[in-house]
Amino acid sequence: MLLVDISNSALFGTVTARKRDIITEIAAVVSFSAVNNADKVGVIFYSDRIERYIPPKKGKQHALFIVRELLGMEPAGKGTALSAALRYFHNTTRQKSIAFILSDFLDSGFEDTLRIAGKKHDVTGIKIYDPVDKDLPDAGLIQVKDAESGQLEWVDSSNGFVRYQYEQAFFQQTAYCASVFKKSGCDLLHVKTGDDYVRVLQRFFLSRNR
Repeated sequence: MLLVDISNSALFGTVTARKRDIITEIAAVVSFSAVNNADKVGVIFYSDRIERYIPPKKGKQHALFIVRELLGMEPAGKGTALSAALRYFHNTTRQKSIAFILSDFLDSGFEDTLRIAGKKHDVTGIKIYDPVDKDLPDAGLIQVKDAESGQLEWVDSSNGFVRYQYEQAFFQQTAYCASVFKKSGCDLLHVKTGDDYVRVLQRFFLSRNR
């Protein structure tokens, strides 16, 4: 099962693609890998609500349908609530499954639902981030807009302490996600836009098969 974050924060990107584009590509790779192994694959699209559920099925046509939905899906919600997606996954999936969560994980409060899902299913998170999520460029006084809340704020990006705080906020969020996944017995991968995500996936699957 794929849990795909289509919230507005995933529309951000400064390198070769947006985070949403990388999420779509990885989801497509996983979908075709599943059908090539004669496994079923389904998708839960989520933002701050469940946007759409595609029940698991086998077959190339089903994988192609998933890819079309990945490319065209537009969220009704603007925020992010992984806890709602995990709860929906738990309630709709009775048998033990392999699940991949594709998100930038700019969210919180999903500790309990991830722990419950991790007890029953094999869950792996794939955290997609952009270089500017970590490093605020020195561009003087800039106005920024929160993609999910719509809030506008002026930021003095030429201030070294402001850039330091920005970087620390990224590290804190990353550490939070890593801690939650570890405590839940789940794996968490990190993919930066512009990097070779295929290599990251290959290393992960090779390590699982040892």
